[in-house]
Amino acid sequence: MPSKSILEQKQAIVAELAEQLKNSPAGVVVNYQGITVDADTKMRKALREAGVTYTVMKNSLTGRACEAVGLGEMKEYLTGMTAIAIGSNDAVAPAKVLKEYADKIESFEILAGYLDGKVVDKATVEHLASIPSKEVLIAKFLGSIKSPLYGLAYALQAVVDKDGEAAPAAEEAQA
Repeated sequence: MPSKSILEQKQAIVAELAEQLKNSPAGVVVNYQGITVDADTKMRKALREAGVTYTVMKNSLTGRACEAVGLGEMKEYLTGMTAIAIGSNDAVAPAKVLKEYADKIESFEILAGYLDGKVVDKATVEHLASIPSKEVLIAKFLGSIKSPLYGLAYALQAVVDKDGEAAPAAEEAQA
């Protein structure tokens, strides 16, 4: 039986992870077996830059934290060497970065994830990773709004130019 201090440490770890899970929009669980130290270092750096917390923790502790926030279904994916990536602001960031590494490294595998408090499967996480970034989506939206306005401006300018050409000819005919 573990000592009281060890149990308190584990409870604190579970509580901290549960708080992170509760406050995040999305996260991804991966099997990190077979990743090299160099690739792992690069991946962790990319995750940090994207505002994602990447944690390797015992499956039992991760499972308890998931249960505490209503993600109990996640426990079925917590087998083997797993890690969890938790997005702080961007729901797409963990999926994007981890999908990139899952494509490069054969043994590195996305298992599942969660999105807005619901457990999602591997296919949903991969689909989420294919969504363009927030900045790209905003740029596309603004471009689609701007396009009809440019069309209207060009049409109005054509009317003005046409009326401007007809005016001198009309003046000559009256003179």
